[in-house]
Formats: sequence, C-alpha cells, structure tokens
Amino acid sequence: MGVRVAVAGASGYAGGELLRLIAGHPDLELGPVTAGTNAGAPVTAVHPHLPEFADRTFEETEPDRLASADLVFLALHHAESAAMAARLPAEVAVIDLSASFRLADPGNWATFYQTAHAGRWVYGLPELPGARDRIAAARRVAAPGCYATAIILALTPLLVSGVAEPADIVVVAASGTSGAGRTPTHSLLATEVMGSLSAYQVGGVHRHTPEIEQAFAEAAGVPATVSFTPLLAPMPRGILATCTARLAPAAGPAAPRQALASAYAGERFIHVLPEGRWPGTASTAGSNAVHLQAAADAHAGRAVVVSALDNLVKGAAGQAVQIANLMLGLPEAAGLTTNGVAP
Repeated sequence: MGVRVAVAGASGYAGGELLRLIAGHPDLELGPVTAGTNAGAPVTAVHPHLPEFADRTFEETEPDRLASADLVFLALHHAESAAMAARLPAEVAVIDLSASFRLADPGNWATFYQTAHAGRWVYGLPELPGARDRIAAARRVAAPGCYATAIILALTPLLVSGVAEPADIVVVAASGTSGAGRTPTHSLLATEVMGSLSAYQVGGVHRHTPEIEQAFAEAAGVPATVSFTPLLAPMPRGILATCTARLAPAAGPAAPRQALASAYAGERFIHVLPEGRWPGTASTAGSNAVHLQAAADAHAGRAVVVSALDNLVKGAAGQAVQIANLMLGLPEAAGLTTNGVAP
C-alpha cells in the first residue's frame, strides 16, 4: 500500500496530468478524485487518455472526503483553493497548484488578484537555494506558477552569483494553450490560435510578475524589477522563455552559462545544454525537465538565458509530485522522468 493522495480539480488539464503521474508512481495510491461541474462523470469521459481509471468517477469536492487522504493536491482556481484549504484538517498535507499561497505581500495580492489575501505557504521550487529543506519540513506548500518556474530557474543563478543585475530584467515568454486552463473561451478556439502567435496581458499586469520578483529578491537579497510580456503560442503545451538582464561590469562572455552550469551541476531535472544548442519546447514535452542555455550579448551589455519546459509537468503537476516526494520522504524523482516525448 502506498501513500494515499487525493486530487481536487482533477478534471482540469493539470488535474489530469496529476492523475497520469500518480498512476505511474511507485509509492502513491490514488484516493478521492474530485471535480466541480464534472462531478458524477466518468474520469475517462474527460480524460480518455487515462484508461487505467475507466472504473473511477469524479466525486464532489468535499473537504471531509479529501481529508481521508494523507496528502491532497489542490488543482483548483485560486479563490476555490484558498477556501478549500481552510477547511482541511491541519494534519493533512496539502500542495496547492493555484496562486493562493505564493505571495507574501498582501498589497501585491490585492493588486493582481482582487480578493482577500489568504497568507503565504512555503514556496515549492525545489531547485532554489535552501528550498528542499523548507519543503521537506512543511505540511502546506504552494507550487510555483508555470511561467514563474521557467523564468526564476533561468535567472536566479546569475543574480545570486552577481553575473547579472536585478534592476532591469526583461522577459518575453510563450506558452501553449493549456496554460489558460480548460474553460472554453473565444480566444482559445482553434480557428483563433492556429497559425497565430499573439501577446496578452502586456504592460506588467500578468499575475506571475510579483511572484517572479519576490523569488528573485529573496534569492539575491535585493529588490528586482521585471518587465514580463507573455505570448500565446499555437501549441497545446510548453513554455519557451527568453530572459534578459543587464550584465555586471566585470562579467565575461562565458559568465552567464558558467553561472547556470555551476548552480545546476547536481540537479536531475535541470539541464544546461551543450554550447551552441538552444532549448525548444518539443524536447521537454511530457517530462519534468527544464532545458537552459545562456549567452552574453556584449553589444547590449545583457545576459540572455532561454528556458524551455512543459507547463503541465515541471510547470504544474510534475513539480507538485516532486514537492510531494520531498514532503513524504520519498526519492525526489519518484514517478517522474527527465525524458521527453518525440516527435
């Protein structure tokens, strides 16, 4: 018998990915599987790619039912997630995949989310300095956002080592359509998305911006300013982030890549690619891996780091499983892979 886990919001894209990963995990046993409007429907009616769960039906999202598990994954909208977390017993371990508990500053929360601030939990990005110990000791952990994961992992080593400066960070990142969730909207129709790359939430209003700045400031010890422009790409999953920051005056041309290689030398899921090879989203599809490459733009005096990941795996469900492994004292990589799916 494995550790019994529940998934709330299991009918969404991240929820479905959690079910897929739990099915292949050697130490986790799937308990309650809940949904909102899909309660009562067979799991395979929503996730036909998961025939292993053909005998399972989505249940109502009730706290008493979820509390029967040892650990609960909350894959809900942030407003629902905060309310549900408050109703779960303290002894139940919880990993929240929404934004509800990521931000420390109530003012930032009010600006970007316009609801009551629910507080902050331990931030669940294991590859940040000191994060593993904090996660392992916690009972409540906030999983990072997908864009935030790609961007924070790209630039944190450069900021911590002093190779890049935190006051002028510019990021342009493209995400697949699954990042917008499963709720049907006009802008996500195939006829609108196919053959088109479009910007959205331009001008510093994307909700991951304060999360990214918070992580940079905490890691580097000084405030960070990020200009972030997200793009919607005509693909189902994946993120490609081009992250730039002003180079420190003493930084040489090899310094950005060296900072990445040094910081992530022992990391299983983060791969600094060979020189001359740049990340692509297809290479990370289905994996919990992050691919990174860096260069120094001597003409502009900027460091450039490009990162790629699967927004539903390392950007959501895979990262949540990685967090669960740490919280439960299991091998960190259990149930996860660094290998992508191709073509």
